[in-house]
Amino acid sequence: MRRLLLSILTLLAGPLAAQDSRPGMAVLPFENGGSYGKDKEDFDALRRGIAGMLVGELGQNPGVRLVDRDQIQKLLDEQGLAAADRVDAQTAAKIGKLVGARYMIAGTFIDLYGDFRVDARIIDVETSEIIKVVRSDPKLSDRKQMFRIIQSVAERIMEGTKLPPLSPAKAQAARARNVPTDALALYSRALLYQDKGDKKRAIEFYSAAIKAFPEYAEAQEGLKRLGGT
Repeated sequence: MRRLLLSILTLLAGPLAAQDSRPGMAVLPFENGGSYGKDKEDFDALRRGIAGMLVGELGQNPGVRLVDRDQIQKLLDEQGLAAADRVDAQTAAKIGKLVGARYMIAGTFIDLYGDFRVDARIIDVETSEIIKVVRSDPKLSDRKQMFRIIQSVAERIMEGTKLPPLSPAKAQAARARNVPTDALALYSRALLYQDKGDKKRAIEFYSAAIKAFPEYAEAQEGLKRLGGT
């Protein structure tokens, strides 16, 4: 049944994308580039959390069509890639074609006892080539600035894919928003348990993320999807 639903999902992706002239973009779970200072599950969760937050930040730009993170995760599960530390450019491009994306975003994070950095690769789905590598703002390196670090990567991805700049109002709203790192870590855990099929634990961590940051839109949406509200 799961395979049948996924097949229907991918068949629908093509026509739906064709009706939307905006370039499609999908974000893969990020790779742990060799981090120290937290346990393995913290870093496994962060692979998903960074991707989820990037989807949210890139989705602020009306010039791009973002593929839902859950859809990408289902494809990774189906292809036996969910546990892979790294997905190469050719495989990423194949996944991008299934979901009607023009660009795939893959990347790496490194957390060295709180010294934090994120790199992202922009992959052209048509050619399977990495067209640009972007890095987080070097002025932002403290783990406590994680959300700002992710925002800086989103900005560079928009530039690298030649998306239109955000309107002044959206840019101002983005600057005003600042998700605390503790809340982002809880949100990451929620995604980890959601992907493991542990709905109860996922709801607990979504709820905890919202308690830590009541304006956390991504956590609110995740909780809503699981029927936790």
